[in-house]
Amino acid sequence: MPMIKAAKIRLKPTKGQEQKLWQSAGVARFAYNRTLGRQKENHDSGGKFLNDQALRKEFTQLKHKEEYAWLYETSNNITKQAIKDACDAFLNFFKKKAQFPRFKSKRKSRPAFYNDNVKLIKYDNETKQGQFLIEKVGWVKISEPERIFGGKFYNPRISFDGKYWYISIGQDITQPMPTLTGESIGIDLGLKNLAVCSNETTVNNVNKEPSTRQQAKKLRRLQRKVSRKYDMNKNGKEYVKTRNIIKLEKQIRLTHRKIANIRLNHVHQATTEPVKTKPHG
Repeated sequence: MPMIKAAKIRLKPTKGQEQKLWQSAGVARFAYNRTLGRQKENHDSGGKFLNDQALRKEFTQLKHKEEYAWLYETSNNITKQAIKDACDAFLNFFKKKAQFPRFKSKRKSRPAFYNDNVKLIKYDNETKQGQFLIEKVGWVKISEPERIFGGKFYNPRISFDGKYWYISIGQDITQPMPTLTGESIGIDLGLKNLAVCSNETTVNNVNKEPSTRQQAKKLRRLQRKVSRKYDMNKNGKEYVKTRNIIKLEKQIRLTHRKIANIRLNHVHQATTEPVKTKPHG
């Protein structure tokens, strides 16, 4: 049975490559925000929806200006996809499929961008090392190259989770048809427990788990600490960001990351167990 399987693989860039990854993510955010701003401005003035092709032409003209020459330092495919993403998000709002899209913040949004050359992969059988070719960045080492099957890839994206850079791809695979059992499972979702199954299996609420509570307590402590640091270094109406504040904010980002990973792992385990029984319905 043909299907698309997703894979998220960690990148191992050099310091120079990482700087280029940050630059690519910044360009993608700039193109997305500019497109969203144009769509909103055009809609408020009574204009019709602007398709991504028209906006890509506008963006190309923008790149010809001297003050935007820095856009040529990254791949053109990054801005093309960012413009399309913004147009799709704006259109989905009017189709009532999603809320009104927000502008991406440098501080709050996840750094990410599209990479078109993901088909170019190198794998060394002797060293067991693999590399991806990222446009305008170069060959970047990856972990777990054995998770790549080759063939066609779908929607390759590069993202940063607060600690590491990753590449996410969809791959064509052939999945054997499982043999179903005669068992049927009913699942009741709740607040006290995440889920209660008809086979008497109970999945606890992850927010009540000791590991989650411990990290949440740590997060509150760090947030209070950085807030006091900001108040201590206030200069009139402005806040001065010191090195200690930068260190604390990094700890906060890593704690957020750890909590998100704990929750994601909990959900994966909870959903995997019923599937393992191969229920009939």
